[in-house]
Amino acid sequence: MYSESDIDGAVTAGAISRDAAAALRNHVAARSAVPAVDEEHFRLLTGFNDIFVSIALALVLVAVAWIGKSITTPLAGALVAVAAWALAEYFTRVRRMALPSILLLLAFVGGVAASLIGVMVELHPDLSNQVNAAIGAGIALTATAAAWTHWRRFMVPITVAAGAAAGVGVVVGLTYAAFPAMQDLVYPLVLLCGIAVFALAMWWDMSDRERRTRRADVAFWLHLAAAPMIAHPIFHMLGVFGANIDIGTALIVLGLYLAFAFVALAVDRRALLVSSLVYVLYAMYALFQNAGAIELAWAFTGLAIGSALLTLSAFWPTMRRMVIGTLGQLGERLPPVGTLVAA
Repeated sequence: MYSESDIDGAVTAGAISRDAAAALRNHVAARSAVPAVDEEHFRLLTGFNDIFVSIALALVLVAVAWIGKSITTPLAGALVAVAAWALAEYFTRVRRMALPSILLLLAFVGGVAASLIGVMVELHPDLSNQVNAAIGAGIALTATAAAWTHWRRFMVPITVAAGAAAGVGVVVGLTYAAFPAMQDLVYPLVLLCGIAVFALAMWWDMSDRERRTRRADVAFWLHLAAAPMIAHPIFHMLGVFGANIDIGTALIVLGLYLAFAFVALAVDRRALLVSSLVYVLYAMYALFQNAGAIELAWAFTGLAIGSALLTLSAFWPTMRRMVIGTLGQLGERLPPVGTLVAA
């Protein structure tokens, strides 16, 4: 499976002409009866060898971490980070393998953060929550810098999302360290950060409306990072998983899911729908229970939500066209809908 960025890279390298690339995109879109931009492609596997290599990399990284931890805890993360960078020089920079590149990026950033956490635990295992928050913000800032350095070298699309998530950690840590009384406001703060990450994702998306380059892949991962930061705080503040969810709260959850569906259709990204799915499932389950269908509540819930999602998937371009039509000039800045990819 070749991604849009692979095709664009082939054009840049001169392997195929721009006209041939456009013809290929049009052929794929026509065969699937869906505009190419609506498919929301992203590259996870270039072949089964990706899985084979990823398993081998995981074994090597775990072994390296184990050896490092046997010497001293901070060394485990440091060795993982060094090994991940060295392996990325071949599997990412030379072989350009998708899944191994994602694994090595996460291992590098995680290894940098883990090594600093190990230092903090060994030097001062018992600190106040406020001090821990400040140190955590520093570690998150270092992880952000590590992600930026990795991006400059390898440009793996998920790197920007990893850096953005680490940046959110910096904001939350510094806020809690400066204002300990704001502990109860963590969820609203995460929500605001999620909206900021969503805005960043839209900036990347709008720079490649037809999703032909790596920028669209970067936007995909940013949307995937932003979605739980938006969905989880909202539903947590509503108390969705409380002891008893009443009909009013369940209806609010369903209404929010419809709003998320509207946004997902408008921006042509499904991450929000996936991140909030567990909450709407629970809310629908509560509605069926309150209606008396106790034994079959989960079955009715799965049938209702599953059918709705399948319908949404089948008629995604048609529904997008309707949503875009309500947005006026704003719709013209969003990914196109209803047309095949043109040359």
